[in-house]
Amino acid sequence: MQKHLITLIAGICLTASAADWPQFFKDNSRNAVSAETNLPAAFVPGTTHLVDTNAPTPPKTTNLKWRTRLGTHAYGGPVISNGKIFLGTTNQKQGGMVMGLDEATGKVLWQLSIPRFSINLKQYNYDSLNLGICSTPVVEKNRLYLISNRDDLLCLDTDGKDNGSTAHFTGDTWTVEGCVQQPMSFETEAGGIDWAVHMLTESNVAAWVQDASASSPIIDGDYVYACPCNGVDKSHKKVPHPDTPSLIAVDKNTGTVIARDHALVGHRLFHGEWSSPSVGVVNGKKLVFFGGGDGVCYAFDAAPAPPENNESIGSLKTVWTFDINAAGGRTGTYKTVAGPSECIAVPVFYSNRVYASVGQDPLHKEGRGALACIDATKTGDITESGKIWVNTNIDRSLTTVSIADGMLFTADFSGRIFCMDPDTGKIFWMHETHRPMWSSPLIADGKVYIGTDTGDLWCFAESKELKILAKTKVDSSISASPVAANGVLYVMTQRWLYAIAEGADLKE
Repeated sequence: MQKHLITLIAGICLTASAADWPQFFKDNSRNAVSAETNLPAAFVPGTTHLVDTNAPTPPKTTNLKWRTRLGTHAYGGPVISNGKIFLGTTNQKQGGMVMGLDEATGKVLWQLSIPRFSINLKQYNYDSLNLGICSTPVVEKNRLYLISNRDDLLCLDTDGKDNGSTAHFTGDTWTVEGCVQQPMSFETEAGGIDWAVHMLTESNVAAWVQDASASSPIIDGDYVYACPCNGVDKSHKKVPHPDTPSLIAVDKNTGTVIARDHALVGHRLFHGEWSSPSVGVVNGKKLVFFGGGDGVCYAFDAAPAPPENNESIGSLKTVWTFDINAAGGRTGTYKTVAGPSECIAVPVFYSNRVYASVGQDPLHKEGRGALACIDATKTGDITESGKIWVNTNIDRSLTTVSIADGMLFTADFSGRIFCMDPDTGKIFWMHETHRPMWSSPLIADGKVYIGTDTGDLWCFAESKELKILAKTKVDSSISASPVAANGVLYVMTQRWLYAIAEGADLKE
């Protein structure tokens, strides 16, 4: 018995660092730090990227376990749970596509095609770029939650099979602002849609999406919290639905919308809302943090309050607000270099603080930004009282910070990668890549991984001194952030998902 117990404990110790990665930035704090070890600093993707098409001998793969072809666009990133990998991408014939892969081999287990939004060109600038699914899924047990390219909050069966629910799409069309939408269609046998919230038409939501539905939902307790991704119309000046909530709470079992916020960000919205919520416990109260389309970071009470003022659903009460633009001295006209910006990166909760930044749509190019460290224990308008520090040396950013061991890593759209002191905002070092950057850093195995829009995977030492360990060229842009799970590093480009492991040798 004692021998068996010792063996069991040893086995637990050996596998303690190996873990799944079930959601956007791993857990509800959204701090992308992994305990995985023995991860390679670099890899060679082989003939798929063809760095030099005139090379007499194509490069051989190194540290590559497997690779799987995706669509033409991939922005959200993969999640790993219970031996499977899930991600969103594109299907050129249909629009968006959800894929379920085998974790060990990368083999496609199932895929669900989702038709594109039928655009009224006079009104909408939605899905016009055919970006597909930009939301990163979240997995809990055998259920998968994500926001589709049609702004539907979906709950899917992780096996891609029909579980007998009556809430499936039946083939009926639906209409949004005069645009007739086609029903869902399926490839293979992926029919496991448990429920769907049509956030474009739901009576308590009714969003108007600008460009893409790029937010990723989060689960806490009985609720899924999601952003409807509201925005301006094609004029880029008018917000057709200013009363749309920035955040809704949905019953994770039934798909019933339980509550919404009443911050009315739509009345101050610059362009669109694409950030994702995070969750943390402050002073014994659970809060949901969200970066608004007005450049304000919000903290909402995670527990829905009962309906008020003849409302049909409950409310997510605002606990505090922090105006990042004002705290960073950003005023003036939107889209100017010195003007304000919205929150696109995800607020990260760490040690009773929230770290949040501002940026703009990459089409608006570079400009001045700000990264704020906020005291999450305050209440009310805490733009001044809750300001621990604000760093305005960073430009507009899409990048979510990662924090570990007294170091904060982030990047801006201009292509500069920073290592900062999370307590003071002091910059330990900055590296200029001269390449646009959408990706966010992953801290794992004493390393920091981050990708660029030109297809470079950078690897730095997790250190207060700048130490470049490697730079790997891949086939296309890296918009998603690298993730690590069960001893494997995953890098998703616009066209491929690479599984990278020390000593792996994929045969061409």
